Amino acid sequence: MAAKKWQSYPHDASAFAYPGPAFKKIWPKLHAGDGARFPDAKAIAADLDGHAALKKIHKGDAKVIATELEAGWRAFHSGDFQAASKIGEACGAFGASLACKASGIYASNLCTDEAQKIALLQNGAAVCEAAITQLPDDANNHYFHAFALGRYSQCISITKALAQGLGGKIKASLKTALELNPKHAEAHLAMAMYHAEIISKIGGMIGKLTYGASADEAIKHFEMALKLTPAAPVARLEYGRGLLLLNPKKNVDAAQQAFREASEMEAKDAMEQLDIDAALAELS
Repeated sequence: MAAKKWQSYPHDASAFAYPGPAFKKIWPKLHAGDGARFPDAKAIAADLDGHAALKKIHKGDAKVIATELEAGWRAFHSGDFQAASKIGEACGAFGASLACKASGIYASNLCTDEAQKIALLQNGAAVCEAAITQLPDDANNHYFHAFALGRYSQCISITKALAQGLGGKIKASLKTALELNPKHAEAHLAMAMYHAEIISKIGGMIGKLTYGASADEAIKHFEMALKLTPAAPVARLEYGRGLLLLNPKKNVDAAQQAFREASEMEAKDAMEQLDIDAALAELS
């Protein structure tokens, strides 16, 4: 979407190129948080054969789709979020999570145009919503749908988002993602933040009665995300932010410790470097 030029990634990303087979080797570490599978022609062909409607939509060869997806993910991990998002959208349901993750990370960390940011997040949610109808058993289509709606909600304010009924949609998509993949670390993080943000905005009692929000549930999901991805800066970054939402006075020291730990980690890709930047900003 959006012909407008995106801002360039602000760091040297040469260390994240992972040429040739090195990319597939590092893939499990790069995707420990979302559990995305490496682009594989056989798996894509099996998906096409198993979903008649999807096969009608995708006229392309599975090998071509796999090749394009690999190029798109290489662009994402190297910080070319605009190219990654464009490739992801071109790959339809198979590239929805790539498109949404790329545009969402860019919107959340680098975009300074508020209108463009909102448009990117709305588009990401729409792309994943369409993908859900075509590949409903892909946990990431549900997760990234919630991811985009959650980031959009933060832009317009959590209170407005709840009034628009987005809270229920976010929770439903995260619940489905976790049912499909109970070890989806980023979905656990997002579910934790769902509980924390509601409690922060409308209080524990009303939040629990109206939306089922719970501080205990937030901590449970944060702890699971940290257990699943101990080397991910975003896990500690969001944990620190969540602690401040739940109780800014009581949790300030623990939150600062989480931010310090995130800031001292070594980035494996462009997204992780942005998470480290965000942790440093929280400490300043």
